[in-house]
Amino acid sequence: MLLDVVAVETHPGFLLDLEFDNGERRRFDMAPYLHYPIYRRLENPGFFSCARAAHGTVVWPGDIDIAPETLYDFSVPIEPCHP
Repeated sequence: MLLDVVAVETHPGFLLDLEFDNGERRRFDMAPYLHYPIYRRLENPGFFSCARAAHGTVVWPGDIDIAPETLYDFSVPIEPCHP
């Protein structure tokens, strides 16, 4: 089953906090992907922070995106805070 990204938040260190359409929240580390030519522009933290959820995945200006299945399969669950 393919899950769509419905929300994204960027964090220092090239981390993406993702919310999927099933309600699950997961964290994806984009740093290992920055050596690929398509993602080189994301090395600029200001540009990286332009990420937004669209078309079921994460996109950046200039037609840069990443497959939602990659985001899900290689991310880790974000544990809710417990008091």
